[in-house]
Amino acid sequence: MNDWLAAGLDYAHDPLFLAIPLVAALVGWLTNWLALAMTFKPIEFVGFRPLRLGWQGIVPAKSGKMAGIVVDNALAKLADLSELFQAMEPEKIAEHIAANIDERLEDYIDEIMRENHAVLWERVPLMVRRRVYARTRRQLPEVMDNIVEDMAANIEQLVDLRDMVVRMMRANKALVVRVFTEVGAKELRFVVRSGAYFGFLFGLLELLIFSVYPAPWLLPLGGFVVGYLTNWLALNLIFRPVEPISWGPLHLHGLFMRRKAEVASKLSALTTAEIINLRNLMVEVLTGPQAGKTRAIVKRHLRPLLDSPVIRAALQIAMGAEAYVDLKNSVTDRAVAMSLDSITAADFSEERSKIIDNVFSERLQAMSNRAFQELLRPAFKEDEWILIGLGAALGGVAGLLQWLLMIGL
Repeated sequence: MNDWLAAGLDYAHDPLFLAIPLVAALVGWLTNWLALAMTFKPIEFVGFRPLRLGWQGIVPAKSGKMAGIVVDNALAKLADLSELFQAMEPEKIAEHIAANIDERLEDYIDEIMRENHAVLWERVPLMVRRRVYARTRRQLPEVMDNIVEDMAANIEQLVDLRDMVVRMMRANKALVVRVFTEVGAKELRFVVRSGAYFGFLFGLLELLIFSVYPAPWLLPLGGFVVGYLTNWLALNLIFRPVEPISWGPLHLHGLFMRRKAEVASKLSALTTAEIINLRNLMVEVLTGPQAGKTRAIVKRHLRPLLDSPVIRAALQIAMGAEAYVDLKNSVTDRAVAMSLDSITAADFSEERSKIIDNVFSERLQAMSNRAFQELLRPAFKEDEWILIGLGAALGGVAGLLQWLLMIGL
């Protein structure tokens, strides 16, 4: 014991010994910063993939899986797809599409005819063409209203929202990173800063132990413990305690929970701006895996228009029965394309999507703290051991280097 004490007193005059708390603070800060950097970067795998030598950020590497976890935890608690679509007022969507098509209705009809039956359409008398234009213009609002109403009633069969979100996230890994880094920006900065604070405190304890028992392996072990504990504490303080706890002047509350209103607002705004919005939903309805069902709806509601006695008689006489059947298929294709062009206009899509934003934001804020925590916590929880392990390993390496410097190597 006396030998250990004598050795400790010898080390007490070594500047590197006295710097243990400062080094521990640096280790805590650096390991937390590096662990977070490795969580989100690089977006794509860097290295030699055949041998799996390299690295890809944990979040982008598991973007699809993490998106699925968040969707599973969030959507069932916030709103179902039918409710969201109804909230966006399908009648206004139909009105917008009809108004946009109406502006160029004659051009659209001429384009459809000339693409498939140019010569025949030129033979149609101007009076008959005008009759087709007028009849279509009169029926267009009702037809579009029926189409969109039918889509709204069957939206759950036309869109698999979970599949849509996961596909989008998997294809755009940078977007997944943005969800975490923008919504949790303050918490991530806290994780890095807290590494220095906790590291310094643990370093003081390490200094005290090393002064009494200066075993060579204590510095690497201390670095390992500092790296582990700073990461563990920082990650847990983001989400815990779920409910505020007070001991006299000390108040503890998970950082996410403490600013729930702000986090809810940012999360809903980013979600609706980039993922669950009118534009993306309509693209999925009109071009996604269930687009065939959508085409059937469109075709069914266009049939009364195309089969009206005035239009059918005029076109069959001018074009023939076979060409008339082909025309109906062409009209369906063009109706889908025109609807997509109309609905993806930025201003209208943003206006309708704000309704979803408001629904999400209000319901997120109304959640209990525990339910709110469970939205994002599971996505982190599965892989947080990697972050903590990285911090511990990096801390151990830093402690080993410090010990080597102290013995003069």
